[in-house]
Amino acid sequence: MKYTIALLAGDGIGPEVINEAVKVSDAIAKKFNHEINWTPALTGACAIDAVGVPYPDETHEICMAADAVLFGAIGHPKYDNDPSAPVRPEQGLLLMRKKLGLFANVRPTFTFPSLIDNSPLKRERIEGTDLVFLRELTGGIYFGEKGRLDGGETAFDTCTYTKAEVQRLAKKGFELAMTRTKKLCCVDKANVLETSRLWRETVQAMEKDYPEVTVSYEFVDAVAMRLVQWPNSYDVLITENLFGDILTDEASVISGSMGLMPSASVGEHTSLYEPIHGSYPQATGLNIANPLATILSAAMMFEDAFGLHEEAATIRAAVNKSLEKGIVTEDLAAKGATAYKTSDVGDWLVANL
Repeated sequence: MKYTIALLAGDGIGPEVINEAVKVSDAIAKKFNHEINWTPALTGACAIDAVGVPYPDETHEICMAADAVLFGAIGHPKYDNDPSAPVRPEQGLLLMRKKLGLFANVRPTFTFPSLIDNSPLKRERIEGTDLVFLRELTGGIYFGEKGRLDGGETAFDTCTYTKAEVQRLAKKGFELAMTRTKKLCCVDKANVLETSRLWRETVQAMEKDYPEVTVSYEFVDAVAMRLVQWPNSYDVLITENLFGDILTDEASVISGSMGLMPSASVGEHTSLYEPIHGSYPQATGLNIANPLATILSAAMMFEDAFGLHEEAATIRAAVNKSLEKGIVTEDLAAKGATAYKTSDVGDWLVANL
């Protein structure tokens, strides 16, 4: 099979971790007789520096023409430290989500047996954790009307959702739950927010179409607490944009490192796969960043976008083997053990595929 993949390395450590994911993907393609055509494109701070905008039209055209998008990270301190910057890298991410229709962020959280004690949570609380968040990506407060009043002394951000936006995200959640343990949790704040009441009533109306799925409804603050108390009590969770942004970062530390967790953003036109960590500018160019989240994101791409389950399983097996043998970057290296470089981890995976 032949696949065209848009390659958006982005900023900071993005190009370094993307490079290792490309190496591993090419090795898998060779092993299983596939052909990958990588099409690089600019986004984020590097795009602002080059053409003045964080998500150029040319990049969008490349993404639209691709079978999938593999994405690194965006962000740069010169924008983070300048609140008055008229153009910011993160604007490119929001615009890309909107223009590509990337409405469902799929964020799995699971543990690795060899790293169970790396987690800040007790072993007995997290063993067996295997949950997935579906976060709505193109609506809510991030895209609502915003502004200043009273000469800048008052600020507002408006949270708006339509029934259709809730339905398409919830449909993905129900469908995913049917492939797993048939448990779905709708996370909201329906005791306070009108948008949350819309979420709850919309999901309740959809229950009849999925009679095998057991649905629970929980307030976001309660879920935030239970995620660190009993994370393995959850399976599939669906929620709105802001709540999902916060809860998925909280959930990511269960595994012991943000450098291990992949994600996907499912869209109307294509789907995008990316690690959950940021651009980590302090590590840029040092060859120390953990590439495993990006490599596991590539595995998600092979499985979900292309239906290549054996290829994805082969990548995951190699990653698990590298963790067991301690072929890891400094963020995961045991005290006194060798910390491998970013490129060394990629090379080892390629050699062991």
